[in-house]
Amino acid sequence: VFPGSEHGITSDEFFHLEALPARAVVIGGGYIAVELASILNGLGSKVTLIYRGSRILRTMDHDLGPFLAAEMVKKGIDVRFDTAIESLHSDSDGAVKHLQLRSGRKIDAECVLFATGRDANTANLGIEKAGIAVRENGSIIVDEDFRTSVDSIYAIGDVIDRVALTPVALAEGMLVAANLFQKVGRGERRLSYENIPTAVFSHPNVATVGLSEQDARKKYATVKIFKSEFKALKHTLSGSNERTFMKLVVEADSDRVLGLHMVGPDAGELVQGFAVALQCQATKAQFDATIGIHPTLAEEFVSMRTPV
Repeated sequence: VFPGSEHGITSDEFFHLEALPARAVVIGGGYIAVELASILNGLGSKVTLIYRGSRILRTMDHDLGPFLAAEMVKKGIDVRFDTAIESLHSDSDGAVKHLQLRSGRKIDAECVLFATGRDANTANLGIEKAGIAVRENGSIIVDEDFRTSVDSIYAIGDVIDRVALTPVALAEGMLVAANLFQKVGRGERRLSYENIPTAVFSHPNVATVGLSEQDARKKYATVKIFKSEFKALKHTLSGSNERTFMKLVVEADSDRVLGLHMVGPDAGELVQGFAVALQCQATKAQFDATIGIHPTLAEEFVSMRTPV
């Protein structure tokens, strides 16, 4: 929080904007920041994306954020890293906001949007009166069965601060229901948080499943990395300079594919299918033995032969 931050909006207010801002500043480097920056840019706003760190999508594989940032710049978005904000001021009529950076530079925009993350909204639920334990950020502490510190109360989803994805919350809820009410195997099911696929609907899309390269190297002695960067075949005719990035992370000893990552069109649709392969512990040899469909982007994942 900095002086004048009340003049900005969040993703809640984004969908109630009365008109498209000619100039917009998006602050943040995660899912929502890059998605809304892409939407505003696609609709015609002049967009500046400001992030205090050096790499957007910092929790994902380290190759994804820099590649996406370069593609966003190609599309006209002004991406600024390692940038801190001093203050935000608004004209008397609220039409134009003036953002003061610590570097001394200023940015004027009709819309300043904060996408810097959210804490669990548990402050006014009265859970402390019920004896439910929470962390410092307000998220609710649960065990592997999603039971809180009060045996009769369960919590799932974003409020427990594990994996903040809608399908994960659904899976957690289904597990709680099954363990409470199913007749056979009651109380025996557990949820694995490994190999959860996820997508960022920026322009271009980003999608990932499994371990990042950095996490794989922490967990396994020897890791092989396969990468491919190319212009999609259709763009040889369209004239677009958009490029696609694909990456496989493989454990050398077992040959198992540990992670699969992509920046490119329809990445979410494509990675959802490969997530099944990772769930089945597919090996790189099995990827190599799979015939690709030509011409598709997906065939690149089964035709990368040489590790970097």
